[in-house]
Amino acid sequence: MPRPKIRPVVWQPPKAPARAKLEQGSRPLPVMRVIPVSGVGAEDVVLDADGRLITGVEDGRILRISNEGRQIEQVADTGGRPLGIELLPDGRLLVCDAHRGLLRVDPDSGSIDVLAYEVDGRPMLFCNNAAVARDGTMYFSDSSRRFGIEHWRAEMIEHSGTGRLLRLDASGSVSVVMDGLEFANGVTLAADESFVAVAETGAYQVRRLWLTGPSAGSVDVFVSNLPAVPDNMSTGSDGLIWIALPSHRPAALDWLHSKPPLLRKLSWALPERFQPGESRTVWVMAVDGDGRVVHDLQGPGDRYHMVTGVRERAGRVYLGSLVESAVAVLEL
Repeated sequence: MPRPKIRPVVWQPPKAPARAKLEQGSRPLPVMRVIPVSGVGAEDVVLDADGRLITGVEDGRILRISNEGRQIEQVADTGGRPLGIELLPDGRLLVCDAHRGLLRVDPDSGSIDVLAYEVDGRPMLFCNNAAVARDGTMYFSDSSRRFGIEHWRAEMIEHSGTGRLLRLDASGSVSVVMDGLEFANGVTLAADESFVAVAETGAYQVRRLWLTGPSAGSVDVFVSNLPAVPDNMSTGSDGLIWIALPSHRPAALDWLHSKPPLLRKLSWALPERFQPGESRTVWVMAVDGDGRVVHDLQGPGDRYHMVTGVRERAGRVYLGSLVESAVAVLEL
């Protein structure tokens, strides 16, 4: 697939915190178990009511994995590229498919309903991650109006801020609730649903939209100047907001962002191996409702890396990866 042209926007990134240069968190990474799956790119993970893991892989299949990983079965095929996955109250799945939009998938029958594909008459290019409120309202991200998942690096390099946070209400109407986001990515709700948060991968931060209280309707920065690029997010059984961190911040890209756009155009024209790349690491963080870091778990990426999905339940942390043919489990 030919590379699209980019229109770089000059940006002065905040100075990376000291934590960005470290290879380990405040304590060693807990023991990690890696569970192979029959497909590449198990990008996100969710657990069903029986504790089985569910993930989607790059060829479109949705897989269900038994508690100990001994059995893996295909429950559906979206025909696209499934990314974020959420469990709905009736046991069905809400799937963000980068190609097909927001889907509802029945893991028992394999049937698929398209809930949202267009916004204001234009197809989404990069449906990414979602969260579901108790009243059924669905919040989900469209990472870019310029590039699809095949060219996600272009969105990072261009930094044009065309990502959005969208809302699907009970009537089936889709509305834009936050616009101008730098690579809109992970989405989650506070435990009390007082706000919805969305990760800005390209800005190394998490924004939030207040849904209740005196600040309802306003937007602020929930977590700023992260030491790594944020990806999918989820709210755990512990009430904490977990953030997947696939890579350290690419220092070369930070440098390029503040320089004349021509340099980034030249960088985009180079073979991928010469472009600013990702580090090999396993890294997730958990923050409380005020954005304070509670867990900072990082270790070497020799067995598993590029963590793009994270889910905590009862002291276990489950990981997904855009590039691995496996999911992983950490014991807190």
